[in-house]
Amino acid sequence: MEWTSILAIYFLIWVMTAFIMLPFGVRTADEAGVDTVPGQAESAPVSFRPGKLAIRATIIASVLTTIFVLNYEYGWVGVDTFDILPEPPTQLGPRD
Repeated sequence: MEWTSILAIYFLIWVMTAFIMLPFGVRTADEAGVDTVPGQAESAPVSFRPGKLAIRATIIASVLTTIFVLNYEYGWVGVDTFDILPEPPTQLGPRD
């Protein structure tokens, strides 16, 4: 696998991981016991830490990309693993 392909896959996994992780660990003003600013949405987070999110997404994306590349190289799981359709009949019987 080319290194550019690995980099593209890593970037895609990183973005998906970051978006999936966005709602976890978020505390609203009511949950934190802080007063809201007039006009602030009730669901707005009290503190947003993009650096912490980026570090977590980087670690998770690195692990998932490594697993993906190793699976690509060694073929642990492939399309034939999920072959759930029945085999088509090889010979049709006589029609009456």
